[in-house]
Amino acid sequence: MMKSHPSDLFCHDLPTKPRSEMGTILVTGATGYIGGRLVPELLARGYTVRVLMRESSPEHSDRWPGAEVVVADALDLQSLEHALEGIHTAYYLIHSMLLGEKRLEAADLQAAINFRRVAEEKQIREIIYLGGLGDLQASPSAHLRTRTHVAEELKKGKITTTILRAEIIIGSGSAAYEIIENLVRNCPILPAPPWTKTKCQPVAVRDVIKYLVGVLETPQAAGGIYNIAGPDVLTYKDMLKIMAEVLGLKRTFVPVPSASIGMYAYLASLITPVPMHICRCLLECTRNEGVCLNDEIRRILPFKILGYREAIIRALSREEQDRVYTRWSDAYPPAHELAIKLHELDELPTYTSCYSLLTEKSASSLFRSICRIGGKEGWFHSNLLWRIRGAMDRMLLGVGTSRGRKSASSLGINDVIDFWRVEDYKINERLLLRAEMKLPGRAWLEFRIQRSGDKNRLSVQAHYQTRSLWGKLYWYLFLPFHVFIFKDLIHQIERRSDEGQLDRTASTTTSPV
Repeated sequence: MMKSHPSDLFCHDLPTKPRSEMGTILVTGATGYIGGRLVPELLARGYTVRVLMRESSPEHSDRWPGAEVVVADALDLQSLEHALEGIHTAYYLIHSMLLGEKRLEAADLQAAINFRRVAEEKQIREIIYLGGLGDLQASPSAHLRTRTHVAEELKKGKITTTILRAEIIIGSGSAAYEIIENLVRNCPILPAPPWTKTKCQPVAVRDVIKYLVGVLETPQAAGGIYNIAGPDVLTYKDMLKIMAEVLGLKRTFVPVPSASIGMYAYLASLITPVPMHICRCLLECTRNEGVCLNDEIRRILPFKILGYREAIIRALSREEQDRVYTRWSDAYPPAHELAIKLHELDELPTYTSCYSLLTEKSASSLFRSICRIGGKEGWFHSNLLWRIRGAMDRMLLGVGTSRGRKSASSLGINDVIDFWRVEDYKINERLLLRAEMKLPGRAWLEFRIQRSGDKNRLSVQAHYQTRSLWGKLYWYLFLPFHVFIFKDLIHQIERRSDEGQLDRTASTTTSPV
């Protein structure tokens, strides 16, 4: 797990001073894109921080040393009682991105109702909420409607509630940025339906974080509703053009009379790392303009904000330096942290296949090599087969292999590797991946390094659990491919585990933080 460096913090030029005497600050949604960047800023400014999680995980204490981690679910009133005890101010950053299902919209609203009720009971002083920017009267998207209703629900109570409203957030790891970047990189010809002329004001992620911290430290801002945006008013077509200019690519835009947002979102999901549900959620915002008509927050918190071009240049630079600390995939798919773990199964999976070899290579060099699988590096062998399986998953609205990974050189629990997520991570011993692709069952991929005499045994084992007939057929259909995919994979891991070749990345490759 990558740990942010002090030089990567954003709030050093804020025109406000920390108010560490306030007491404990609660951050919900801390495993998400914004929350994961907010917590280090608060800790660095001397605040006592409590982080609310739906399930505790070992990496959290390493990721945020000094923060208190509590386990609670906003849909469970009883679990919130302890989490909100003794809190001065709470950041409410819980969003589901809707995923096109009404039940999730209802769940978002119920979570807000529960949170407000318990917050009132515990006499919390202030709630700070990050919502969406847009005109509800102009064919609003379901995503914007839900965020607006959540804001209204939080405002109903007696607690001072401060609302920040942003539309497109641009930064390394943000879904909007990755959609724009990958569309431009992968499509020489880009269709331009009428809604690409809709105007918006994208905002840099660092400015969003500054505003979130700034309103906490500015008493006169409490209780207000503020629109936060960058300085540039652009159409969606403008944003694609500027990205092409920055990347030095020539792109042709072809006007099309009409285009279904659902179809466009589906096609975008096949071309970009971002799944269809999130693509649609963001593209639906094009139904109405997201222009900031009220810039009162600029007078309350006067600091220099980044333009769109500078924001994408910084994001590209972060990617090149492999310093992306949070990503949209950290919190997608929803409730992934509640998925059944391998050790939680009542009985061991019925279906397994294992391949191993003995090697004189050291455990540390083997583990470094294991930790570089996936993403742009690929799977060392049979990459075409992995890509085909990923394409099949994406067509079925799964996450696919194009999701990649957040960092090429570091890895930790809950990090994403294509359509897998790290479930367990023990340096020089074990890497356990849990499948998040569409499957008629549950699957894990386990890499182990064990001492055997004067050598090390490197092994890869596939675990699969299913009870359905289709699930069993699926296993036997793909079983023949395991022989050469996994056998060749461990040989490639062993071959590429040259200590001399990988020493230059040793300081970051296996860092658990």
